[in-house]
Amino acid sequence: LALLWMTVTVMVAAGGSPEGAVQFLAVGDWGGVPDPPFTTPREVATAAAMGHVATDLGAEFVLALGDNFYYKGVQDEWDPRFQETFERVFTAPGLRELPWFVLAGNHDHAGNVTAQLAYSHHSPRWHFPHYYYSLRLSLPGTNASARLLVLDTVMLCGGGDDFGVGDAPRGPQDTRAAAAQLAWLRGRLAAAHHDRYVLVAGHYPVWSVAEHGPTACLVRLLRPLLRHHRVTAYLCGHDHNLQFLEEGGVGYVVSGAGNFMEETQSHGGAVPPGSLRFFFGAPTSPGGFAHLRLDAHAATVTFLEATGRVLYRVALPPR
Repeated sequence: LALLWMTVTVMVAAGGSPEGAVQFLAVGDWGGVPDPPFTTPREVATAAAMGHVATDLGAEFVLALGDNFYYKGVQDEWDPRFQETFERVFTAPGLRELPWFVLAGNHDHAGNVTAQLAYSHHSPRWHFPHYYYSLRLSLPGTNASARLLVLDTVMLCGGGDDFGVGDAPRGPQDTRAAAAQLAWLRGRLAAAHHDRYVLVAGHYPVWSVAEHGPTACLVRLLRPLLRHHRVTAYLCGHDHNLQFLEEGGVGYVVSGAGNFMEETQSHGGAVPPGSLRFFFGAPTSPGGFAHLRLDAHAATVTFLEATGRVLYRVALPPR
């Protein structure tokens, strides 16, 4: 339990970004398949497009929003899936030098998440220091900073199958560990009151109109904290599409289109009225992801299809 209270803080400073910005890519549910060739056409197309965008728009890192290895994670830190689904796929020149900051999804928890943590010692690109951790982002050319708090929402809410009926999280497997993470989050949010932007990331959505819909556990536990601390945005995956919702001054970014694409909006009536601003889940699409740019004036979220097409862009104000 003592380990769960640990705060891991990683300093990320922009290198060469124009006009004093920190920029990164956010992609979820990108984790291939367990059988040869261990990738999907969408994952390959998304990886290539991420490389182009990292070069053209700029990026200091990639935020991986969980379900990194379908369908049952990895077995150990030497699992060949690290090579087959990650190292050999995200090879575009714009991506080769970028660090990946990783969190775990429900399919990762079906395997060995500790092995994904340990893989941080095997790859210079893979950064997964703890189940949950804090990144401090310095906006170059200014005295301003931003905070990115990375969560394990499976630890908070429990596991669930990503496919099929009755897949809602069933409650935390370890209630003490869940309580410890929530206490850590409260402390980190309180300590971030001077940061110009605060982003929180997890695998499960708070709000979503798609197949899985809102996560009741996060609506109950996380949503009040996001609103109270004026969090800029919450980023997630789990639903296999791209969405942007806004409620209570908080932006909700769903970026789960890295490997599969689903068009259902079966939970459209389960989100606050008027909150959905953007949705993309075309089944013929080759995938997609989000690009975020934090500068002195705004946090800009751009949703892109794997074709390179800009689908939607929104600017969120400083806190």
